[in-house]
Amino acid sequence: MILRARPVRRKRLALALRVAVALLVPATSPAQAPPPPAAPGISDNSFLIEEAYNQEWGAVQHISGFVRGWDSGDWLYTFTQEWPVPGQRHQLSFTLPVLRVTLDEGAATGIGDVALNYRLQVAGMGEDPRVAFAPRLSVLLPTGSDARGLGAGGAAVQLNLPLSVTLGPWFVTHWNAGVTYAPSARDRAGEDAPTTAWNLGQSVIWLAHPRFNVLVETVFVRARIVEGPGTTRRSDAFLVNPGIRWAWNFRNGLQIVPGLSVPIGLGPSRGDNALFLYLSFEHPFRRTGG
Repeated sequence: MILRARPVRRKRLALALRVAVALLVPATSPAQAPPPPAAPGISDNSFLIEEAYNQEWGAVQHISGFVRGWDSGDWLYTFTQEWPVPGQRHQLSFTLPVLRVTLDEGAATGIGDVALNYRLQVAGMGEDPRVAFAPRLSVLLPTGSDARGLGAGGAAVQLNLPLSVTLGPWFVTHWNAGVTYAPSARDRAGEDAPTTAWNLGQSVIWLAHPRFNVLVETVFVRARIVEGPGTTRRSDAFLVNPGIRWAWNFRNGLQIVPGLSVPIGLGPSRGDNALFLYLSFEHPFRRTGG
């Protein structure tokens, strides 16, 4: 997602953003109970890092993420919807990606690989958890066209291990480690091979105000990419993502959280910079009491 004269680097940025925003995909996984009249602050609206908080009973979330490369004009939009099943212990969600990629013969736009996600809240239940852990298992469906550069060309499974730790009243940190495995990925020429991608991530969030936060995220991805029949090559990506987020709370329980950040490529991704926009709507779908 950068200058067309550097296709390898563009693939690296697309890889990092797809894995992150597909890791992030369910990674933008806010999980708050319906806001009470006291108007809560923001607790779990990250961008490229997955926070370990499932949706609580009675609340549903609709999450949009949009990232655009500064130079190439390539972009990726994802829509994620999360539901408790029926409470915080178990969560189901799906992610629908739409993207534009620049190819040697022109640009292609369309639907990418849809993700179906399940997440288990192992630790972190309660009003104010200091440590939360919620492993996620996802199936990535081959809905994107590999011939047009929009998908992996085969189904894949993804495991991500998000850990969230509260560091006092002002800071929260989040840690990710995961893997994505496609037993039969394909390149644009139709050649296939098994591929694996490993991801690591970390973030620090400054709770400057209950409804205004400053954050810095770091994402590293090491992946194998199909290069020929049964053969792959290694590709790394490294992004640092500073950003801000804020919240509007409404009496009917609706919380709207916009946010923006600037992913910056370092090391193997040097020069691959982008703009990321975030928007979340969370609201109660069922009221308690009589």
